[in-house]
Amino acid sequence: MRLIAALLMAAFMSAVFPMDHAKAGCGDDPRAGVDWSNCMKMRLRLAGKDLSKADFKRTDLGGSDLKNANLQEAVFDGADLSRARFENADLRGASFHSVYAGRTNFRDANLQGASLVKAEMPRADFTDADLSGSDMTKSELSRTIFTDSVLTGVDMSGALLVRTNLTDADLEGVNFTDAIFLLTHIEGADLSRAIGLTQEQLAEACGDEDTKLPKGLEAPSPWSCGSD
Repeated sequence: MRLIAALLMAAFMSAVFPMDHAKAGCGDDPRAGVDWSNCMKMRLRLAGKDLSKADFKRTDLGGSDLKNANLQEAVFDGADLSRARFENADLRGASFHSVYAGRTNFRDANLQGASLVKAEMPRADFTDADLSGSDMTKSELSRTIFTDSVLTGVDMSGALLVRTNLTDADLEGVNFTDAIFLLTHIEGADLSRAIGLTQEQLAEACGDEDTKLPKGLEAPSPWSCGSD
């Protein structure tokens, strides 16, 4: 009788207070709008899938392959994206609030208008990616690579840019207000229309003769590249 009572109580509690992973549909097939929030989805092969408007909040997608996937307006808030692959993925309007994306590959991805507020992305690779109009406020971007990427109008205010590589990136209208520069690579970068850039930030950066600066700011002599 006690066993039967316990089983009935467990069934009742499950019905009234369903577990997040059950409610989220962790067993559902990948599709547009799928709710995989709070799910464990490591090392999946999702290349080329239509996952637009999917819910990946607090999902572990570490090591998963999402190359060429349609992820427009997908929500990744609080997710673990470490070492995931998003090459050439469509991430327009996606939300990455407070994600962890260490060593994640975003090469050639389209992140126009994406929100990456307070994202932790050390050593992520955005080479040739389009991040125009995205919000990277207070993001942690140490050693992150933005070589040849489009950063037009990106808000990087308060971002941590330690050893970040902005070489040859399109930085028109980027907001660097209160961003932390330390051995930040801006060789060949056009900063002439950047916003909020200060002489103090430049004093900690690594530039060269091809670095273009806003009016009123001067190149340090020498640039603080050290042995980096």
